[in-house]
Amino acid sequence: MTELIERADTAADTPVVELSMQQAINRALSDLLTEDPEVLVFGEDVGTLGGVFRVTEGLQKEFGDKRVFDTPLAESAIMGMAVGLAMNGWRPVPELQFDGFAYPAIDQIVNQVARMNYRTRGATPMPITLRLPSFGGIQAPEHHGESLEALFAHTPGLKVVAPSDPADAYSLLLQSVRSDDPVVYMEPKARYWERRPVQLREPSDPIGTSRIVRPGRHATLIAWGAMVHRCVQVAELAAEDGVDLEVLDLRWLKPIDAAGLAASVSRTRRAVVVHEAPLTAGLGAEVATLVTENCFRDLAAPVQRVTGFDVPYPAGPLEPQYLPTIDRVLLAVQRTLEY
Repeated sequence: MTELIERADTAADTPVVELSMQQAINRALSDLLTEDPEVLVFGEDVGTLGGVFRVTEGLQKEFGDKRVFDTPLAESAIMGMAVGLAMNGWRPVPELQFDGFAYPAIDQIVNQVARMNYRTRGATPMPITLRLPSFGGIQAPEHHGESLEALFAHTPGLKVVAPSDPADAYSLLLQSVRSDDPVVYMEPKARYWERRPVQLREPSDPIGTSRIVRPGRHATLIAWGAMVHRCVQVAELAAEDGVDLEVLDLRWLKPIDAAGLAASVSRTRRAVVVHEAPLTAGLGAEVATLVTENCFRDLAAPVQRVTGFDVPYPAGPLEPQYLPTIDRVLLAVQRTLEY
C-alpha cells in the first residue's frame, strides 16, 4: 500500500491520514481484522491480487490466507458461504467485484442474508457486510456499472450505506462490520482515487445519520455516493450567481435519516434529489415522499428529481449522456427557484 503521510490531530488526539477512498477502506478492513479475530474478508481475487481495484491489497500478506482469501468466480457461492460462516459465529465481509455481478447472488441476499435473523426470531443474526463496488463514472463495460440501491433498500432486513469520501468510507465501514445486521456497503467506484484527510477515529454519528456537506439557504441538494461530489460542483457554480445551495449527503440509504432531511429542507424550503439510478421507482421517490410528508407546509416548490434514464445502465461510451450532469442539476435548481 502507498506510504501514508500521518500527522497528529491536536483537537481530538487521533491521527489524520491523507488517504484515497480505496486506501481508507483498506485501512478500515485492516483495523477490523486486527480488533476482531472473527472478521473474514473474501471474494473474487481479494487475496493474492488485492482485488480488482486493489482495495484489499496487502491484507492477505498481513493476516494470512485463512482470514483473507480468494473464492471461485461464483457470486451465489460467495454469499452462500457468508451465510454459513455467519451462522457459525464469524463476521464475514464478502466482496463482489462489481455491482452488476450481484444479480446471481440475489437469491442468497434476499432470501437468506436479509431474512435469517427474522426467521429465527433473533437466534441467528447475520453480521455480514457485503462490499459492493457500485455506480458508474469509470466508463466500464456492460454489467460493470449499476445503481442498485433501491433494490437493496426495498428488501426488509438489509441496511444500505454509500460513502461519498474517504473519511466516511473509513468510519461507515467500521459501523457496518460491527453491526449485527446485514449491511450492503456500496462503494462509488468513481471516487476511489481522490485523496483527502481522514481522521482515524471511531464513528461519532449513529447508524442512519445523514450529514450536511455544504450549508446553504435557497435549496437543498440531496445525494449519495459519487453524486455528492457532483452536487458540490453544482453548488459552487450556483454561488457565482448568488444562489446558495445546501448539499446533504444521505449516506445511509436504509435507514434513511428522515429527521435530517426534514431539518434541512424546512430551512431552505426547496429540494432537488440527485441519483444515478433510473427515475421510475428509484430511491429519489422515497426521499421526495419523506420530504413531502414532513415538510409539506414549509415547501415553496415541488421536490425535483435528477436521475439516470429509464433504460438499462449503459456501457462506458454512453455513461456521460446517462449520468446526471451539472447542467441537468442546475436546470432542476432553476425550476424549483422559479416555481
